Amino acid sequence: MDKVDSIVIVGGGTAGWLTAGVIAARHQGRRPHGFSVTLVESPNVPIIGVGEGTWPTLRSTLRKIGVSETDFFRECDAAFKQGARFNRWTTGEADEGYYHPLMLPQGFARLNLVPHWLENGDESFCDAVTPQGRICDQGLAPKTIATPEYEGLANYAYHLDAGKFSKFLTKHCVEKLGVRHVLADVSEVVQAPNGDVACVKTADGQAIDGDLFIDCTGFKALLIEEAMKVPFRDCNDVLFCDTALAVQVPYADPSDPVASHTISTAQSAGWIWDIGLPTRRGVGHVFSSSHVDADHAERELRDYIGPAARDLTVRRIPIRSGHRETFWKGNVVAVGLAAGFLEPLEASAIVLIELSAKMIAEQLPPNRDVMDVIARRFNDTTAYRWGRIIDFLKLHYTLTKRTDTDFWRDNTRAETIPDRLQGLMELWKYQTPWLHDEFDRAEEVFPAASYQYVLYGMGYRTDVPPGDVAAERELAQRVRRENDALTARLLAGLPGHRDLLSKISQHAMMPV
Repeated sequence: MDKVDSIVIVGGGTAGWLTAGVIAARHQGRRPHGFSVTLVESPNVPIIGVGEGTWPTLRSTLRKIGVSETDFFRECDAAFKQGARFNRWTTGEADEGYYHPLMLPQGFARLNLVPHWLENGDESFCDAVTPQGRICDQGLAPKTIATPEYEGLANYAYHLDAGKFSKFLTKHCVEKLGVRHVLADVSEVVQAPNGDVACVKTADGQAIDGDLFIDCTGFKALLIEEAMKVPFRDCNDVLFCDTALAVQVPYADPSDPVASHTISTAQSAGWIWDIGLPTRRGVGHVFSSSHVDADHAERELRDYIGPAARDLTVRRIPIRSGHRETFWKGNVVAVGLAAGFLEPLEASAIVLIELSAKMIAEQLPPNRDVMDVIARRFNDTTAYRWGRIIDFLKLHYTLTKRTDTDFWRDNTRAETIPDRLQGLMELWKYQTPWLHDEFDRAEEVFPAASYQYVLYGMGYRTDVPPGDVAAERELAQRVRRENDALTARLLAGLPGHRDLLSKISQHAMMPV
């Protein structure tokens, strides 16, 4: 049987190197027996480098591939991310907003606090069930310098410089994990009689053979589209944003506070992201060119930034919302932008890379005979994940009460809302999402808690029978007191975000 021992990844960047690291780390024991991971990367293709937000899953991914969290912070201009704040999404008023934090509601496994919050409604849902919104409001970090690497007093992900992250991963994968790095342009993809990719040829005359090829060539999709002819499935009838304007904004003073959450501020036909790194802010405007022209969108972006935007160059990036109809065909798997892309509203790009790389590494076919079986499982799981992410992103738009522009009005039209999401929203009129209700698959990216934060942050109301609240009122009061006590303890004990970043740079965190 044709053993699968040679993995060839075409394309670098975050997708290529993260995938290489996950696979190489998982199969280190096979290296002496002929197993290899090769990454072929063009020296002439720049990294897009816009997606600077991650999910908490990256902590376990970096830990598993053997990365020091201190080194990661120092070399990738990284900062902590504790969630996202959405401003002006519900009504459009300047002072309106809510948090989607990364901590679960207090006592989430024991009790659904939503019905009890709906009964009282004396504070925001986020503040009623978790300390994290207040932590972000006060500019605090999710841990102290004494907290060991990858552990936190509050749940966290990262903001990072994607270009520096790619270089950091390159060095680690080559030096620590034995990944072979070929720096060359691919000039030809050679296919076998059965349609598989046999090898890729480079412009400098190399022929690189492999048993499994992973396409990380970005929007070009050199293997999955050009060679394997897998079509792309657009979802621009659901998610309208098709262009991004991105800019890097320096701090007025090097000691300025660094936000420990992503800030998403709704505009006339899209939204602006604002991500704080230790040395700069990454700011960008995602918008629908069908509803507003680029000049107007750029004016909104520059108005948001203020006087500091005067001399800054804005980069325009097209967005093709959607994904491949098939992600694994023959012996080719698409990961990253080659698989698809959605607007970065909930930082889903890197987590999809992680999940794909993890599944490939864990279910790596031992031989070609069983590859198609594993490919079908991979395709089913990955298609489900993309569908649920589309649902979740659309939820933010569907819940809006804004009617000030065609963009917001069009987003609430029933024909633009996926059927599954429509069904869930009908259900949520009478039953709140919680634990495994409609979220019972291991492939879920966003748990029920995420839906709770968005739904009730945006003013959604669920008609809960009074008896359901009365039966657990005492437990709910106890859980609320636990949250109040935890909030007070964390607000008193956590350092400022920039203060902790400075200490990590100077002194390092405790190793695991």
